[in-house]
Amino acid sequence: MADATSSHVPEGATGVLVLASGEVVWGRGFGAEGQAVGEVCFHTAMTGYQEIMTDPSFAGQMIAFTFPHIGNVGANPDDVEADNPHALGMIVREDVTAPSSFRAAEPLDQWMKKHARIGLAGVDTRALTRRIRTGGAPNGVIAHSADGTFDIPLLQQMAREWPGLEGMDLAKVVTRETHGGWGEDRAGGVWRLGFGYTSSSQRTLGSHAASVTPEAQDPDFRQDDGKPHVVAIDYGSKHNIFRNLVHAGAKVSVVPATATYDEIMALEPDGIFLSNGPGDPAATGEYAVPVIRKLLETGKPLFGICLGHQLLGLAVGARTTKMFQGHRGANHPVKRLEDGAVEITSMNHGFAVERDSLPANARETHVSLFDGSNAGLELTDKPAFSVQYHPEASPGPQDSFYLFERFVGMLR
Repeated sequence: MADATSSHVPEGATGVLVLASGEVVWGRGFGAEGQAVGEVCFHTAMTGYQEIMTDPSFAGQMIAFTFPHIGNVGANPDDVEADNPHALGMIVREDVTAPSSFRAAEPLDQWMKKHARIGLAGVDTRALTRRIRTGGAPNGVIAHSADGTFDIPLLQQMAREWPGLEGMDLAKVVTRETHGGWGEDRAGGVWRLGFGYTSSSQRTLGSHAASVTPEAQDPDFRQDDGKPHVVAIDYGSKHNIFRNLVHAGAKVSVVPATATYDEIMALEPDGIFLSNGPGDPAATGEYAVPVIRKLLETGKPLFGICLGHQLLGLAVGARTTKMFQGHRGANHPVKRLEDGAVEITSMNHGFAVERDSLPANARETHVSLFDGSNAGLELTDKPAFSVQYHPEASPGPQDSFYLFERFVGMLR
């Protein structure tokens, strides 16, 4: 970490990270040129950087990857969770090399440029991670200039003046704008090597050949095939959640974060899904919680993930709080209290449900084995449950896929 007052550009530096405290971290820029301000967090996953960068839950954040070799398998159209990246940028240790995967369609640097996202290489990410672990996730500015010209005092001011994620509603920023269907014939199933995203009717060889457009544009899309119908509220959802709901046997309609109770019920759902998403759940809850409370009164099954988990907690009277550093990685052990089993999970959240605030009708179902924080709940008087982690993310073992089957089974 550089001296807080340093504005001298080291030889060869074309990128910089400036923290709200004034600290300056120099490196080599890649991807798009420019600057972006947000929260700096770290992520411990060794793979899946495209999925991470395109996860809408990372809106307003830049990611320091603890694994040093990021970008060496390039980028491809399959490994995304949204149409465009939502993370502001990435901070890595080693320079991004040419791709060495048969699945690569383009280098990561080119993909970052195309989507106007900034990269910073050559950073001591271990030191930055320690800084975040001891001091909390700071606000900062990431910048890239090919000629190495930076206005450090201005960047420091930008970082200091950014208000932070607490109190910020970002679901409205990342949500879809219209209602739409997500069916098996249009979205494909879960990913398979050599097949891509395929359903039972799609078995074309080749990863990219099997890819299909993930979102249907017809707002009235409904497959009248007897499958249970899930209406998913999109607070910033990842595509693979919808694929897993379809794979578990449901048909899915997706509505914006601001959808009203009447708009949701007009679609005649058998169950409701509350998606993941970015920002402060208390801010999103200003308009989401009243809707969720009315949906709970219908007695229809409800399942929430990540932000959806936090919003369900708020809807039944619990509180959420900003975490010191958050949980972001693909190796987080979670204990299932029902039987003591441990699931290896993927997590991405900076807020958590406060266990002590859970009402009498909400039972804790999962806890993080890293810090003991709440990782799941279910209601004792309603068919509703939620988890803080991402069961669709497949962090190696598919320990948590049963949650989709459980939810769809409740609809039958």
